[in-house]
Amino acid sequence: MFESVLDLTRRIHSEFRFDPDATTIATPVAEVFKNKRGVCQDFAQVQIACLRSLGLPARYVSGYLETDPPAGRPRMAGADASHAWVSFYCHGIGWIGIDPTNNVIPTTRHVTVAWGRDFSDVSPVRGVVLGGGKHKLHVSVDVIAREDATSVA
Repeated sequence: MFESVLDLTRRIHSEFRFDPDATTIATPVAEVFKNKRGVCQDFAQVQIACLRSLGLPARYVSGYLETDPPAGRPRMAGADASHAWVSFYCHGIGWIGIDPTNNVIPTTRHVTVAWGRDFSDVSPVRGVVLGGGKHKLHVSVDVIAREDATSVA
């Protein structure tokens, strides 16, 4: 089973195109599957739908990636963004993470904030704005490992 999940992850990574203008958080997974383009949340939703269609429990994971600046360049403040990936349940082992956007098994550089059925369960910001006019949220994040940090099991 694990090899099949890795193959699915590889296929999503290689056959789908990362395109931030192709979808919104409301784009149905069937449309993403048909057009084969989107962003990390879309690729996670496609993989979850495939795994669940086979009867495998799967959940949406929201968090951040610790990133490195390009070689010879300084780290850009606020350049990191939220990320989404998948975990599926393997009987006898437990939950295993998989990242179809990057075709990797998550490591300590994947920082989990929340998991749920889909994006609506783990939305990082929710609320109500009263008043008129246009509103736009701008967020910047830095994910940097602390040298004095210890790992938590």
